[in-house]
Amino acid sequence: MNNRVHIMGIDFDPLTMADVVATVLTWAGETYHTCRYVVTPNVNHVVTFQDNDGLQAAYRDASLVVVDGKPVLLASRLLGKRLPGLVPGSDLCPVLFDTAVKQSGLRVFLLGAGDGVAERAARVIQARWPWISVCGYYTPPMGFNSESHENAEVIDCINAAQPDVLLIGLGAPKQEIWIHAMRAQLHVKVALCIGAAIDFLAGEKTRAPKWMRFVGLEWLHRALSEPKRLAGRYWHDAKVFPLLVLRDRSRLKRVRTMLQRSPIR
Repeated sequence: MNNRVHIMGIDFDPLTMADVVATVLTWAGETYHTCRYVVTPNVNHVVTFQDNDGLQAAYRDASLVVVDGKPVLLASRLLGKRLPGLVPGSDLCPVLFDTAVKQSGLRVFLLGAGDGVAERAARVIQARWPWISVCGYYTPPMGFNSESHENAEVIDCINAAQPDVLLIGLGAPKQEIWIHAMRAQLHVKVALCIGAAIDFLAGEKTRAPKWMRFVGLEWLHRALSEPKRLAGRYWHDAKVFPLLVLRDRSRLKRVRTMLQRSPIR
């Protein structure tokens, strides 16, 4: 898109949830020609992006880059580059499935989560959204990436199932880097990088209460739920993210000052 909003080094598409769902369903209904993919940056992704070449390349070639995380949304407004709303990966799947009732037969493949989790998520999807066809699921081993010896098997499994939409829950930045590397080999119309959404669908993990999501504290709920894995990461992000916002704000002020001082000819 040519109207992307540049914030903290990332070019965001200023789209609502409804916009993204409509776009994904349009792509899913088209004849396959290449695998488009959607990324949903939150605070951790923004921080990781700053010095991760693989993630930067994945974001550069993504078909859609939409904001996931209240702090990132608030930062856009503080910087005067207002994004219209959140499109969390965890919410994107249920909304997509709800909307797809008008597009019966949407074929979905689940990639990621722990042993047995994707299978349980598939059963939940089929029971709650019977018009969705879960055509397959695969849980790769720990450490899986585009260079793993299992990778060819994964690609073959997905392509054989012929999904319209691939849901990738490998965690960031692994999932974004993987789809960027594998997009030319996948016979999938669109892939969504959705983090822990497969775990949420399966009931393996619980979402934060709505009030915590509303005020932007879902990160705190997740940190308390998985302190050993997430507390250190969130503490690091909490220190770095404000500095990135201040850096962008300082740059914006300098540009405005230069423009004001420039003589009018």
